[in-house]
Amino acid sequence: SNTLRPYLNAVRSTLTAALCLENFASQIVEKHNVPEVESGTTKEVLLNPLVVSRNENERVLIESSINSVRVSIRIKQADDIERILAHKFTRFLMMRAENFIILRRVPIKGYDISFLITNFHTEQMYKHKLVDFIIEFMEEVDKEISEMKLSLNARARIVAETYLSQFV
Repeated sequence: SNTLRPYLNAVRSTLTAALCLENFASQIVEKHNVPEVESGTTKEVLLNPLVVSRNENERVLIESSINSVRVSIRIKQADDIERILAHKFTRFLMMRAENFIILRRVPIKGYDISFLITNFHTEQMYKHKLVDFIIEFMEEVDKEISEMKLSLNARARIVAETYLSQFV
């Protein structure tokens, strides 16, 4: 939609800038390479986190470091039904995190789903394709939850009509 496009463009350009990653060995444990955005052991290589917000209920947190980027997404949830559907949908995806490679099993507090992109991911995959995947995911998850809500309301209407027809 037209209102979603500027928000997604802002997320796209911020992610593209944040994905300038390089290999960085641990400063604490020899021959280890951990995502610094997760461990936070070397404060010098952590960048300021950025929040791209469409409104108070829909936002993206982008946390960058020298060798990793964590992207946390808060999905639009206008009412209780959307909140339940978003929770079930994201939980379904996170249980299959190993199939998505960059998806984290547990989101950051206050967000619905999180991705972790390391320098190894950017070496093995195209950077612009990673950005495209996250943007497309944001578009599709919103669409999917809206479709599930419409389907749920239609099924509820049919059930209510069937149940109430017994009393007529």
